[in-house]
Amino acid sequence: MAIISTAGLARTFTTRRGPVEAVRGIDLTVREGEILGFLGPNGAGKTTTLRMLTTLLAPTGGAATVAGHDLATDPAGVRAVCGYVAQSGGVDPQITVREELVTQGRLYRLSRARAAERADELARDLGLSALLDRKCGALSGGQRRRLDIAMALTHRPAVLFLDEPTTGLDPGSRADLWDLVRALRDEHGTTVFLTTHYLDEADALSDRLVVVDGGVVVADGTPAALKREYGGSRDASLQDTFLAVTGRTAPAADAAPVAV
Repeated sequence: MAIISTAGLARTFTTRRGPVEAVRGIDLTVREGEILGFLGPNGAGKTTTLRMLTTLLAPTGGAATVAGHDLATDPAGVRAVCGYVAQSGGVDPQITVREELVTQGRLYRLSRARAAERADELARDLGLSALLDRKCGALSGGQRRRLDIAMALTHRPAVLFLDEPTTGLDPGSRADLWDLVRALRDEHGTTVFLTTHYLDEADALSDRLVVVDGGVVVADGTPAALKREYGGSRDASLQDTFLAVTGRTAPAADAAPVAV
């Protein structure tokens, strides 16, 4: 069953130098309970697509639905069923983990008592219980990312959008986050829409990969299928496969974020 569906989804930006077609027509289907790796070179349209699907940016063409809610006519419905973790995160370093989680619950209109209960549930599920009374500014990078994800899960979304979730994390923290993403799918049935520049991460986590370039989808399939089709063998590296698909090397994982 499709939980995300797009048809000709497009976004053109108006600049002083003229229009820029950041996304030129994305046709995409994501199945319920799937981890989708959404890949592409810098400037390919990944973040713009993600921002449209989470209602942060209005499309200039095409259509999309998320969990049955139309992006254009029911943006509030879309927001109610999705969680979003941005590249930079969004925690307040001056307050505690507990305060941050309770505030998030209140923003989702939970009662104060229910927000406190939900904070405890999320802390337990994401390994944050011992950190509830620690200031967010004192957390490690991996702990902050777990908190970012906890906040995005406050309202039990059907779809979780993760934009470069492990950039800058040490290998141990990355591995912990991978386990968490798998658990969200396996134990809770959460659909995960993942953008990443770490091709080993995409290979390890994704049930299916979609590669975009120039604002359109240029490849779609399981990691093994794409390796066979573009790399010549299921034992080919995803790095070589990505190069064959796009004609370019994979961007550095620590490259500066690009707006489109």
